[in-house]
Amino acid sequence: MLSVRLPEELERRLEALAKATGRSKTYYVREALIEKIEYLEDLYLAEAVMERLASGEEKTTPLADVERELGPAD
Repeated sequence: MLSVRLPEELERRLEALAKATGRSKTYYVREALIEKIEYLEDLYLAEAVMERLASGEEKTTPLADVERELGPAD
């Protein structure tokens, strides 16, 4: 179970959307989270990789080196 406090304006907009469409506010909150969480997961992963690159903990390999070793992609 999750409880979320929303700013009044967002709560009013959510309420209006739910009434206009006959769906629940919970439905729209769930849909918004489903749509946004993948973006946030990708963002967190990218930030973590950037930190590792900046600290020297992780290295990159130039595409030319990869192609030389594996051959060009078709």
